[in-house]
Formats: sequence, C-alpha cells, structure tokens
Amino acid sequence: MKDTLPLLDQFNRPFRDLRISVTDRCNFRCTYCMPAELFGEHYHFLPKHDLLSFEEITRLARVFIGLGAVKLRLTGGEPLVRQEIEILVAQLAALDGVENIAMTTNGFLLPQKAQALKEAGLHRVTVSLDSLDDTVFRRMNGGRSGVQEVLDGIAAAKQAGFAPIKINAVVQRGVNDHTVVDLARYCKDQGYILRFIEYMDVGTLNGWRLDDVVSAAEIAEMINAKMPLELIERNYFGEVALRYRYQDGGGEIGLIASVTKPFCGSCTRLRLSPEGQIYTCLFGVEGIDLRGPLRAGASDEEIAEIVRGVWSRRTDRYSEIRTEQTGVAAPKVEMFHIGG
Repeated sequence: MKDTLPLLDQFNRPFRDLRISVTDRCNFRCTYCMPAELFGEHYHFLPKHDLLSFEEITRLARVFIGLGAVKLRLTGGEPLVRQEIEILVAQLAALDGVENIAMTTNGFLLPQKAQALKEAGLHRVTVSLDSLDDTVFRRMNGGRSGVQEVLDGIAAAKQAGFAPIKINAVVQRGVNDHTVVDLARYCKDQGYILRFIEYMDVGTLNGWRLDDVVSAAEIAEMINAKMPLELIERNYFGEVALRYRYQDGGGEIGLIASVTKPFCGSCTRLRLSPEGQIYTCLFGVEGIDLRGPLRAGASDEEIAEIVRGVWSRRTDRYSEIRTEQTGVAAPKVEMFHIGG
C-alpha cells in the first residue's frame, strides 16, 4: 500500500524514481566510468554473497513503491552480466504500482537477452553508444567492443518490440566531440531518441577536468548547424534532459547538462547499490545500509521508516554547488557502483 502523502525531502522534492544497480561488474572498461588501468583482471568486485538476491531486491522495490516510487530502472555496472536478470525483471513487473521498468545497458549482450527481457515485462531500453567511429568507440570502452556489436544489440531490442529506444552518449572534448553530428544523424534516421550527456565528475577515478566538458549548448549548436533544432518542453517534473526536436519533424534529441545547467531542484531519484546501500545522489559519498536490517529480520515497515528518514533529511544538490567547491574533493561513490 502506498503512503497517502508524497515523501518529500528538505527542498520539497518528491521521491518517484528508483535506480537499482544489480551488479558492480561490467564487460566494458569505459574511461569515464571504469578505466581499464584501475579495473584490471585482479580487481576485486563484490563477492556473490554480498549482492542482494533477486528476492531481496524485489522486496525492497515493493517497499520503495509503497513510499512513492513509480519508475524503476535497472543499472550496473552492466546489468546484463547479472545471470538470469530476466527473472528479476519478471518479479518486479509483477509488483502493484509500477508504471515503468527500464534498463540502461551497453547493449553488447542484448542479442541474447532482448526477447527474454521483453517477455519478462521490461518496458524500455536505453543503450550507451558514445560514437559511431569504431576507433573512437574502442578507445572509450577500453577496447572491449566495436560499434557493430552494440548496433546488433540495438537491432535486437528493436526486433523484440522495444520502442522508443533511447541512446546515451557521453561527450568528452578532444575524444568524441567531433563525432557528435554523425551520431545524431544516424539516430534521427533510425528513429532512436539520442541523449547527449555532459562529461561528469562522478566518483574520483576518471580523471575528470572541467576543460574536458563539452557543454550542452555547444552540442546543440553543432547539431543545429546541420539539422535545425527547436527547444521543447520537458515531459514531466524530474525529467533530466533538455529536449529538442528537429524542425523537419524527424524526431528529437535530449541534452543532459548536469555540469552547465544542473537539475538538482527537480531530482526525484534514489539509488540502490548492488549490496543494498541507498544513495540519494549520484555524487553521494556514503550510503545507508538496508541489507543488514533486511537480513536481520526487519519488517517492511521498519525498512520503510529507514528510507523515510533518509529521504526526508535529504539536502543533496551537488551539481548546483559544484562551482563553489575548492581544494580536494571528498571521495564519491563510483558510477559503476550505483549506475548513471
């Protein structure tokens, strides 16, 4: 049963979106998330017994739905490396009150998984693809995949009936910014919704510098010069992307401007890590443990009370105050651990 009143934080932001990271493992080594030089074959990921089981995730999701969550998104790491992930999807799809279940994936394993995910009840798929230039793409993912493997995954998702399919692309100056227009044109022609993401200082390991950020305004200008755009309204409160449509009616793109145009004021997201920690911000430093109480026999209401307390005290607005930060930044949770 849902709470009758919305769960609000200190800035009156309601809780509506739950991001569930099902694993900290990934088959790619993207430079802005899990650089290969730091996450080699000897890196110790979470052991299996530390991960929440599908049943534990589903139980927690039921509690979160009761507190106001209507949208669930499965992330990682790479969620498709979690074995039999379609079983979790089916369990979540059976919960009352879920309006939308989505997944963000690198797409590599979609040819094997897309149909099973669709049949299990997954509503939407977002695929990460940072460039159509194979050399650039391999450089960005640590040499783990070519472009064609991801395009095959997108095609499999389309064949399985997912629509519309969204594509995410992180843009880094001097790395893939020269390929932005080609990717936009391809997605426009294919009917995919492309979302460019400003390179963010998530975690502490990706060597982020402000000079490497290509602003959303720059990206829009590049595309507009070739394929004229016009700004349109966001779909709903809490939508992170600035939306533009092509003036010729050929679809739309989104620009996620976390650095230059922060959207903290409308953030409705809570994140659940693979081992059961909750974070109220992508740039969070410390999580609050739910796995311990869960495995110690806490009731659903006791868990809900923990979450209520965490969200009601929430004051996160990291992106809005980023420019005020000086000196050495505090350590932050890595993106591969709680999803983008």
